[in-house]
Amino acid sequence: MSQLVECVPNFSEGNNQEVIDAISRAITQTPGCVLLDVDAGPSTNRTVYTFVGQPECVVEGALNAARVASRLIDMSRHKGEHPRMGALDVCPFIPVRDVSMADCVLCAEAFGQRLAEELDVPVYLYGEAARTVSRRTLPAIRAGEYEALPEKLKQAEWAPDFGPSSFVPSWGATATGARKFLIAFNINLLSTKEQAHRIALNLREQGRGQDQPGRLKKVQGIGWYLEEKSLAQVSTNLLDFEVTGLHTVYEETCREAQALSLPVVGSQLVGLVPLRAVLDAAAFYCDKENLFVLEEEHRVRLVVSRLGLDSLCPFHAKERIIEYLVPDVQAQHSLLDRPLRTFVRDVGARSAAPGGGSVAAASAAMGAALASMVGQMTYGRRQFEHLDAAMRRLIPPFHAAAAQLTALVDADAKAFTTCLEAMKLPKNTAEERDRRAAALQEGLRRAAGVPLALAETVASLWPALQELALCGNLACRSDLQVAAKALETGVFGAYFNVLANLKDISDPAFKAQTHQRISSLLQEARTQAALVLDHLEARRE
Repeated sequence: MSQLVECVPNFSEGNNQEVIDAISRAITQTPGCVLLDVDAGPSTNRTVYTFVGQPECVVEGALNAARVASRLIDMSRHKGEHPRMGALDVCPFIPVRDVSMADCVLCAEAFGQRLAEELDVPVYLYGEAARTVSRRTLPAIRAGEYEALPEKLKQAEWAPDFGPSSFVPSWGATATGARKFLIAFNINLLSTKEQAHRIALNLREQGRGQDQPGRLKKVQGIGWYLEEKSLAQVSTNLLDFEVTGLHTVYEETCREAQALSLPVVGSQLVGLVPLRAVLDAAAFYCDKENLFVLEEEHRVRLVVSRLGLDSLCPFHAKERIIEYLVPDVQAQHSLLDRPLRTFVRDVGARSAAPGGGSVAAASAAMGAALASMVGQMTYGRRQFEHLDAAMRRLIPPFHAAAAQLTALVDADAKAFTTCLEAMKLPKNTAEERDRRAAALQEGLRRAAGVPLALAETVASLWPALQELALCGNLACRSDLQVAAKALETGVFGAYFNVLANLKDISDPAFKAQTHQRISSLLQEARTQAALVLDHLEARRE
């Protein structure tokens, strides 16, 4: 399952558990679909499903869910806090792994066309799949909601992209499209619905209209009241968390609430969240509060605490962060997920991969990890308290490099495989020979690029390693000595792997430039490793 698309259909039913479960079963029983999350809201009377699969599989899963909804949901009886216009209100497709936005647009078009043909209902395309500018945003399409559809569908400018321009009372209308990862993020207030909505109007990009835009780009928002929780929420959708992050929305809401003397009592994530969004928030709070939090698990826990994500119900990261949930079938082929004993056996087997390149990357990763360990064996100890500030600065580069270098263990083996696949391409005609030659040259460039990246990563560590050798916990002297030689060995291996791949590259300028750079990095590694060892030998107990 190298290709992975996320589908997040929102159905207008959040109370009837039988209906919610029936839709879940329709998804889980679709071959190739993995249901990751079901988030039902009684007050909103809406359930958000999140599932993943290959492109064709998620289209089938969404159709199967829609078929069930068409039998069990009657929009003419629907009431809820959330804006809506259809039984299946919105069905976006989101790229997750090895798929482009264009691929997801094709998913939306295929789904929309088949849904309209089979159920004879109106379907609109939005987001990256929209065919007109006026339909790019969901609020624009959903304006007036379900109740406005009878008149809206009579207007030529609101003719659906698929299906009839007629009102279907039991269904309403559906929007489907392609978009980036959307984060549904609600901030809890002890306030009225009107006060929460006032804050939402101040923050959301749309604001109160063209003349009064809000402060936060790529953010939608409204205020509502949750009867079952006895609190109000500023309910937001982050359309691009790289533009406006979770922490920004939360902090700005707190500032608005403070101006109105309203208490903020945590927040709520609806559905799943990308790991990057959580780590961005962690970086913000670490910087804001001058915190030293290194491990990913601890950074996630920090964000849960600062945002109050567990205020309404427990927040289990392994069930809510998409990277922790998405199945990676390729992982079973990863060298990184095998026991060390198996990795060593595979290196020693009668096979060219994993070979010297993967071993070089593993050696360098171990060297960086050892340096990180020495830093942490120095940090936080009373006798080295005067070094805490230095260790806060020195440890993170080693910690990050260990992860980067570890990833190169697999990357090197994959690059070698790519070259082998290029060599197996047919060469019966001139066109086939040209295609094979181009693929082989590209494969060789990539294969040279992996060990070069290894050497560049190690090069960035030498200044920090020199400093650590001068002041780090001397009880770990041997660990730093091994770290220096392991890093040097990694670059030594990288050098010969780069040369091996350069041999058959036809671009003389690329060959000369790359050869010069890797030679320089090897010489630097030899010099720097020797300096580290000298520093350590010169230090007294």
